[in-house]
This record gives sequence, structure tokens and C-alpha cells, in this order.
Amino acid sequence: MENFIIEVAIFIFGAILGSFLNVCIVRLPLEKSVVRPRSHCVNCKKMIAWYDNIPFISYILLKGRCRHCKKDISLRYVLVELLTAVTFVGLYRYYDGFTGLYFSYLVMFSGFIVATFVDFEHRIIPDEISVGGMFAGLILSIFIPELHGLHARANSGFMIYAQSFWRSFLGVLIGGGSIYAMGRLGDVIFKKESMGGGDVKLMAMVGAFMGWKLVLLTFFVAPFFGAIYGIVEKIRTKDSAIAYGPFLVLGAIISLFYGEQLIQWIIGGYGFYDIHQQL
Repeated sequence: MENFIIEVAIFIFGAILGSFLNVCIVRLPLEKSVVRPRSHCVNCKKMIAWYDNIPFISYILLKGRCRHCKKDISLRYVLVELLTAVTFVGLYRYYDGFTGLYFSYLVMFSGFIVATFVDFEHRIIPDEISVGGMFAGLILSIFIPELHGLHARANSGFMIYAQSFWRSFLGVLIGGGSIYAMGRLGDVIFKKESMGGGDVKLMAMVGAFMGWKLVLLTFFVAPFFGAIYGIVEKIRTKDSAIAYGPFLVLGAIISLFYGEQLIQWIIGGYGFYDIHQQL
């Protein structure tokens, strides 16, 4: 019963934070402050009262419309709130409580949610998310070496934290470098820009949190999903350009939860892990 109450509280907190992520999704691409002014209707610009800004409940009571102008409120607001709440509870269960990994990945997944919705709509990824997330990952790796498969003990000393930071920094270089190299190759082949700078920075963020091994796996996993979506969009709209960030996010999530199994399946665990241990 106690754990159920905790999960309900986490769900509520996740929904509230999801409401803030919605603000980020709307305002960051427009280079507006996410703090001021207060939440307002994007159509009539009227301020939204606190009782009209309660996750899920207000949307239902208002029947999905602005109280003032009666303009439809995008269902995306509810989706982001629900996705964030479910993610927070899911991570709590997966990491078995309020651990360092749990709080670290809350930061990463919150960035993923904003990056995904913004990229789908605007074909950009805000630096506040990618670059800010990259630095957050680097800093967290110093204090939470478990992010990179290391376990701090009472007598572990300074080196364990330095090694964790090194793995995070290496993840930044390989994550950003791999997607940058692919983009440059695409520029030569297709004679036009094929990869945005936002994708490079997003992969650097992934590398900061997940390290070089899993970010490299992300690099190879993401194209499978991106290619499928790209083919569908090409047939539907005749446009070959797609928002690639969401598929990097999907690849990162798969790599985070199933990366070790995938790596063992692909290369049998020989040689790769010896190099990993040395790094």
C-alpha cells in the first residue's frame, strides 16, 4: 500500500512536470522564456487560471477548449503530461526506488520528451535541451558513477569518479562525432545538408548519460526506425527530409534497456568488453 501511494505521488509529480515540459515545447523553439509570462492561451493570449491548468482534469472539465476563446486545446498537452507521468513511474519501478540512476534518467528522459515533440513540429532541437542535457550528463557522471557501470564504495577514492567522468566525456565525443561524420558523408553524397547540428548535440547528450558503448549502439539502431518512417513520409508527402531526433531518442531508449543483450547478440561479447574495461 505504501509503495502504491508513492507511485501515485510520483505520477502526479510527473504530470505536473509534464505541464512544464509543454511550456518548453511551445516556447523554446520561439526563443521565449519558459518562466515569464505565465501560462496563457496560444490563440487569445488570455492568462490561464490555476484551476484551468490542472493536468488531465482541467482538459476534461473544459472539454478540450479554452475557457475564453473556445479554441480547441491541442491533445498534445494531455499526451505529454501522461507520457511524463508514466515515464516517471516506470523508471521508479525499473530502478527500484529513488536511486541515483533514477534521478539521472529523469533528467535525460525529460529532455528526450521535449526534443522529440519540438523536432517533429519544428525540425529543430533546442540547445537548452541538447547542450544543457550534455552538461547535466557530464556533471551527474562525476557524482553517480553507476551511470557508466561503476560502483562507488567507501574506499573507492577519487579514481572511480574520474573514470566515470572520462566515460561520459568519451560518450560525448563518440556520440556527437559519429553523427557529425555521418552528416558530412551525407552532405557529399546528396549534395545538400543531410544532418542538422541539433542531432549532433542530441547524440552528445546521449553519450554524456550513457557512455560511448551505448551511444555507439544508438547510432546503429536509430537508422532502422528512421528509414521506415522516412519511406512512409516519402510516399505520403514526396518529401525525403525527416525529423531524425525522435529516432535517435528511440534508439537511445532501446540501447539503454536492451543494449547489453543486443551487443552480446551482435558480437558475442568478445574483445569489445575487454576494450570497454580498459576505458
